Amino acid sequence: MTPTPAPDVTVTVIVYNDAARLPRAVASLRRQTHTNIEVVISDDHSTDETPDVARELMAQDSRIRYLRLPENSGGCSVPRNRALETARAPYLMFLDSDDELPPRAVELLLAAHRERELDFTMGAVRRIRVDSGRRSTWMPHLVAERRTLEGIEDDPRLLFEHLSTSKMYAKAFLDRHGLRFPEGIHYEDQLFSARAYCLARAFTIIPEPVYDWYIAPYATADAASISNQRHKLTNVRDRVHVQRLIDDFLVTSGHGSLREDKDYKFLKHDFRMYAGDLPYRDDHWLASFADIMNPYLATLAPGAYARLPRPERVVLQLVRDHRLSEARLAARGLGHGVAPRQVTTDPADGVTYWGDRVPDSTQSRRELDVTDLELDTRPFPSAQFRHEITELIPSPGASLALKIRTYDPGLRLPVGPQRTALLLAPGRQRLTVPFRLLPVRPGVFEGEVHLDLAKAPLPLHGFAGTRHPLLRIEHQGLSHTGLLLAPLSFPTLTTRIDHHSGAAPHHVTVEPEGRAAGRLQIRWRPAGMTARVIRPVARRIARPKVRRAARLVASVLK
Repeated sequence: MTPTPAPDVTVTVIVYNDAARLPRAVASLRRQTHTNIEVVISDDHSTDETPDVARELMAQDSRIRYLRLPENSGGCSVPRNRALETARAPYLMFLDSDDELPPRAVELLLAAHRERELDFTMGAVRRIRVDSGRRSTWMPHLVAERRTLEGIEDDPRLLFEHLSTSKMYAKAFLDRHGLRFPEGIHYEDQLFSARAYCLARAFTIIPEPVYDWYIAPYATADAASISNQRHKLTNVRDRVHVQRLIDDFLVTSGHGSLREDKDYKFLKHDFRMYAGDLPYRDDHWLASFADIMNPYLATLAPGAYARLPRPERVVLQLVRDHRLSEARLAARGLGHGVAPRQVTTDPADGVTYWGDRVPDSTQSRRELDVTDLELDTRPFPSAQFRHEITELIPSPGASLALKIRTYDPGLRLPVGPQRTALLLAPGRQRLTVPFRLLPVRPGVFEGEVHLDLAKAPLPLHGFAGTRHPLLRIEHQGLSHTGLLLAPLSFPTLTTRIDHHSGAAPHHVTVEPEGRAAGRLQIRWRPAGMTARVIRPVARRIARPKVRRAARLVASVLK
């Protein structure tokens, strides 16, 4: 009997209670253009139908092996390590059961390995939203061009790309350094990748996509992946613990010079994710979060803080100062140019600080100094205001009365009524609802606007999606448009809008966004014949091939 040739690449698919998506992940491997591969399904002792599904897949393809752990490990490390120990190929890749590999992933990464001796190769990761299908590239600036690096010092920014699944490793490299996934902890990818980057003598980056990462942004807390369960304080402890392990490794491996870059990555990526969630946490959670996080924040390089945008530095310092209710306010609208409610200028030196007082410590004065935000001098279209809904009152039909307060800490607006409008565009046309903001004290204005959702112009074929109203202020021939912050909790309101302006019936839901900045959120869902017939036909017509054919016919008829 002719012996089975050794595979070129082993791809490990880790799975736990994911019988529904496992076949899709494995199918993406069976479609690989490079076919001489070994597929190891490493099951972390699933209790659903995963074992039956895995055995059926193994029966369909001789390249597939099934490995079942005797007990559940509760993480990704153990199933990956056990599969790694049995791998027969000289090159290794890892795939999660809810993701896929693009058809040429193995071919492209293996080709880069065969060009020269490398410790690993890596490529682009496509993020695919499961709710909309929208695709984007993870850390695109790091994988924009093909290049070979002689160590992580060539580009320390790569510490931001800490996924183990975007890479193909030479097994000899992993074995030579005893490099395995750390067991018994979460965020194992971050430590594993940091070690791989530091230990590698050479690795090549290719710009082509080699991993499809499916993102469920609205998954329930219990259904979210381990790394996205940021509502759990154990999640915070695990993340900080891994950072300390990375710090220790940088010192012992002789890569201490990377500490500031690694600290900047932690602040800009890891802490930044928690910062966006702070408005939605209760007082007990916030206090516990600060107790866990602050001792570690005190160890980070000052230069890492200095590289952050000022609004992020403000949130960090408010957490470090245990001004936690203020940290909630500062965290709303991060990245969207949302102003603080109030600033204070020190009469001694003219420096402007976030909040209602001059900070006490030198560190706090440095971090809470918002002079560089230029609140009083920015061009008006890019000025910073803060628009908050203070009360939301349902009215008959699909109408709402919104009471709005606008904060102008830079005193850009003159005393007196301000010409303002609420903007909403569920289709190509925009609904503009004018109203007035009236001064109540210096830097604070209030107004009320009545929003009738039945007047929002919709496409004839209907609209299915979400929109967030904006607020526009006009001043001296210039206009400024900013987002509108909703109360963090109010009852979800749903109503049906029947035929209007030629548009078909829709169900409309008004709710707080519940994440990120916490904007007012309005969702439309077609009803009746529109949902059953018109929308499916419109989607078929809108396909690229149909649109190209229509343009071709139009050009011929000219």
